[in-house]
Amino acid sequence: MSDGVEGNDERRRTGNAAGPEPQGVPEPRPGEPEPAAQPEPAPLVKAGTAGRTEARAGAKTDEPATGEADDAAPAAPDASGTPADAPPDSTDTPDDPEAPDEAGDGLRYERLPDAPPPILDGVRARPPAPPGLATLVAAAVTALLSGLLLGDGLAVNALILALPLAAGAWFAARQAGRRPRRSSLCWGVGGLALLAVPVWSDAEWPTLLAVLAAAGLGALALHGCRKWSGVLLAPLGPVLAVRRALVWGWRGARERTAGGEKDLGPLLRSVLVAVVLLVVFGGLFAAADRAFADLLGSLVPDVDGGSGVPWRLFLAVLGLAAALAVAHTAAAPTRWDGLGPGPGRPRGRVEWALPLVLLDLLFAAFVAVQAAVLLRGEDVVRASNGLTYSEYAREGFWQLLFATVLTLAVISVAVRVAPRSGPRDLLLVRAVLGTLCLLTLVVVASAVRRMDLYMGEYGLTRLRLSVVAMELWLGAVVLLILAAGVFGARLLPRAVLASAAVAVLAFGLASPDKLIAESNLDAHRDGRTLDLRYLAGLSADAVPALDRLDEPLRSCALRSIAVPDAPWYATSLSQARAHDILTARPVRNHPCRDLLTDDISPSVR
Repeated sequence: MSDGVEGNDERRRTGNAAGPEPQGVPEPRPGEPEPAAQPEPAPLVKAGTAGRTEARAGAKTDEPATGEADDAAPAAPDASGTPADAPPDSTDTPDDPEAPDEAGDGLRYERLPDAPPPILDGVRARPPAPPGLATLVAAAVTALLSGLLLGDGLAVNALILALPLAAGAWFAARQAGRRPRRSSLCWGVGGLALLAVPVWSDAEWPTLLAVLAAAGLGALALHGCRKWSGVLLAPLGPVLAVRRALVWGWRGARERTAGGEKDLGPLLRSVLVAVVLLVVFGGLFAAADRAFADLLGSLVPDVDGGSGVPWRLFLAVLGLAAALAVAHTAAAPTRWDGLGPGPGRPRGRVEWALPLVLLDLLFAAFVAVQAAVLLRGEDVVRASNGLTYSEYAREGFWQLLFATVLTLAVISVAVRVAPRSGPRDLLLVRAVLGTLCLLTLVVVASAVRRMDLYMGEYGLTRLRLSVVAMELWLGAVVLLILAAGVFGARLLPRAVLASAAVAVLAFGLASPDKLIAESNLDAHRDGRTLDLRYLAGLSADAVPALDRLDEPLRSCALRSIAVPDAPWYATSLSQARAHDILTARPVRNHPCRDLLTDDISPSVR
């Protein structure tokens, strides 16, 4: 009996010895430490219900962890959770997520899937080491210049600010062990070249376009992307890195102010002494000589009181955040190229080629009609639909512009799903898409010709000039696609971006407002009416052209053009020329109400 009792006691402690070791936490033996808590399983939710979760009922608290073991007890479950003596198709499994709840409510439960990892975890680089002294100094200089130079407009100050910004990125990248590629250096130089537009032009719209394009090229230089996903998403890198960059910069500043060989204290003390000396002696020399005081006043930014100080402090903080974000991105760039979609599933030849061949035929029919209209001229237009040449041109331009953009989208999708099983498929793709690109070039030429006819009748405006430039750039993109079909598409994303940057630079340096004024004045000299109200709303770029008008038209056109007396760093070359012209020949006080509303007869010197 003693042996049987001891055997029962042993089975109570260990469960059924015949089966595998059961799942669960065993009871601790006397003198042993408490076992570590096991992680809780993933929550279970009711099958077929969304938004409500219930934890599946576990083992009752009053039952032993291993259960009572006797001769009639079932075998312990194995590692998969299935009882050892259960048949293979049995649904009576302890961890079956579809088993009814033990409370008998008849509900079925299913286990929630694990949360997917964040989308950027696979492409984001490791956090870089705290920034070095050179990076922090460059960020501080950027913040100081932002507060001093950005409050009065954009001109050469944008280029001045870009220099410490680029220097901070360079120092951070070298500290992180990154060597810039040749392409990254080219993007950086291109971004600096685009900042020549605000130095040259006074018009806000090409200046804004150039600054945005410069930021895009700078982001591409920081990331070194080569694919479409990288080219399109690279500008998001510095924006998403702002929060991490501020923490990163704070860590670097704390390390540099904690003493040691890399302490920032001596440099700060030296800068403070230099500032005090310059302020004291500069004030003395300015008080001693009026000419030196005028020179000093023109060079030093005027930080006025009142609302100017908070605004400049905000600009300084913004410049500091931008400098740290750019440096952090240079040290640990996000690999946006890794987010790009892979090639699509190739289609069969007939499935892929049939829609595109039919589209080619439609384009060919349209091109044939356009050749008859554009070559034979206005008589064909009047005979076909009764419209004037200018009305016909205006009516169809926007449709053709949209057709060009839509064609580029069709080509991009067609390339992803094109058949690619052999040389014949490659020949088919080149023939079909090459024909579509050539016909698209004819559509682009037709759209540009239409707008040229319309501008010849009604004059040049900002909108008309902008859409013509956009259509011409789309034609250049089509040419690049044709070249990619012959030489390969590896460089196509960067080539398209480079063409856009060149187009923006050329558009800004051409001084669009000056072109608009000169075109309208030439048309006015040929006997057409002059929209003086529209010309009076142009920027200082148009002042040299409008200065050719006779009085009182000249004064009425130039009176509304603002040429502010801004500091040297916020004055463009165009503003400087306009200021010289208006100083030499001031605007007269003529009544202009009737002139701004009536059609003006030709009167141009």
